[in-house]
Amino acid sequence: MSYPPEMNELIKRVEKTRPARVERKKRGEEFPSIPLEKRGEMLKKYHPDFIKGNKRPIKIGPNKEYAISNEVVDLLEAKSRVDPDKINLSTAHFETDVLIIGGGGAGNAAALLARQQGAKVLIATKLRNGDANTMMAEGGIQAATKLEKDSPYFHYLDVMGGGHFKNDPELVYTLVNKAPKVMKWLVEDLGGMFSKFPDGRLKSMHGGGTSRKRMHYAGDITGAEIMRTLRDEVQNYPDDIKILEFSPAVELILNEHGQCAGAVLYNMETEEYYVVKAKAVVLATGGSGRLHIQDYMTTNHYGATGDGLVLGYRAGVKLCFLHTVQYHPTGAVFPEQAEGLLITEKFRGAGANLVNIDGEQFVYEREPRDVEASGIIRECSPEVGKGVPTPTGKFGVWLDSPMIDMLWGEGTVAKEFPGKVILFKRYDIDISKEPMLIYPTLHYQNGGLEINAKSETSLPGLFVAGEIAGGIHGENRLMGNSLLDVTVFGRIAGENAAVFAKQKARVGRLTLEHVKRYHKELEEAGIVTDRVAPMLLPDYSNPEVRKKQLTSSYLGTLR
Repeated sequence: MSYPPEMNELIKRVEKTRPARVERKKRGEEFPSIPLEKRGEMLKKYHPDFIKGNKRPIKIGPNKEYAISNEVVDLLEAKSRVDPDKINLSTAHFETDVLIIGGGGAGNAAALLARQQGAKVLIATKLRNGDANTMMAEGGIQAATKLEKDSPYFHYLDVMGGGHFKNDPELVYTLVNKAPKVMKWLVEDLGGMFSKFPDGRLKSMHGGGTSRKRMHYAGDITGAEIMRTLRDEVQNYPDDIKILEFSPAVELILNEHGQCAGAVLYNMETEEYYVVKAKAVVLATGGSGRLHIQDYMTTNHYGATGDGLVLGYRAGVKLCFLHTVQYHPTGAVFPEQAEGLLITEKFRGAGANLVNIDGEQFVYEREPRDVEASGIIRECSPEVGKGVPTPTGKFGVWLDSPMIDMLWGEGTVAKEFPGKVILFKRYDIDISKEPMLIYPTLHYQNGGLEINAKSETSLPGLFVAGEIAGGIHGENRLMGNSLLDVTVFGRIAGENAAVFAKQKARVGRLTLEHVKRYHKELEEAGIVTDRVAPMLLPDYSNPEVRKKQLTSSYLGTLR
């Protein structure tokens, strides 16, 4: 599906202003950034987080009265998928030192470090190992590797500033100081294939909110390359790292000493429940984009349904920073088949302008993501009325990708963005010659479960890593820090879980009493519902029942 005639007419306006915009870029003239004193005002007026009525306080649990998205509260104020009295915990189907729940970047990094500490590891993942948001990430991974111009000090300031200085400082300190070591591990130790100069130096570029060029990348498929690297390394150790696919966790298991001691898994192929007994557990289940908060389209993987939030919260672990959600500024809004698809921030880092229906630039293209998204939403709002209409009645703005070839030479778009060139070619759109139409899309779960710098939670034996963890990014994440987050804290979680399994784990009777207490708390709060959680998978069979849950019609085991 190429652009229809009416949209091609609008593209002519973009082409008319392009030469002048390219010349300004070449002279180093940038569109003025939004002053700090005005950013808060724009966020409150246009960012989805501030729309009234889209949040409500949780009625139960350790964060009672904490107001977060309705869609997440619906999950938390739901019953367990299992009846605790029907699960036989006396016999475990699997036993291991470290159970890792989730097969994305954080889970696989954790498995490698746990195995390095001598632990036997079991990865339980909802779909196939590697089917995760890590695979979907495109733009890059931040690390201050060029110390003659950069340092973890500058990286720290950027992360804190991007998160509105609300981040947990200790977590940010750990993130930025471990970053160079993680890049060495990925590239030199594990053989990750990143974009390099002919002399072997890693290429790097700016991202939104960065003060130095520290964004390292592998074309526009950085996440896929990191996931390939980690997954291939995990497969080298079949005797030490076992993998259970299509087996998401539906409940954590505790023991009589109050330690996390395993999980109940649900086999989505056989519809059986498995009991896994473990000395330590790493929760790395990823984000929640498939909840479609405020009915936004999403960049997220099909399995990103916030499972870990439910499991951890039910077991008594506090949440943090879930009152903010990240909407990536540039998600495809045309063609309809690609709605929500991530258009990496790397395009803007390479020089592509965002322009409105008249071909006018209206925002500095490397603002922090929440500010950038708010600027786009403002431009498409009825009061401004400068959005570009689609045949389906939606609005977006142009991301002028042809500028990149004009700035850096013909063929740059094809070389640096091969994934997007191939994808849009399916719809007869050449992004080296035609701009892409974009609109903000639900992208990242800024918050999650509370952890410390060792990836420990308040529940002994439970470690958390990746997008399910909160505090690292504060109220807004900068580009390139998620792929860094999953590898830094995935490694930390795996290493410390293995140490816990060796030195602190206690043998004791397994129990699901915390689930019974949670059900009782639901009842005492007057919450009458037939909802069950975690969701596991979204249902797109009918737009009216999008939020219907897979196999939500039963509680307890089937077989």
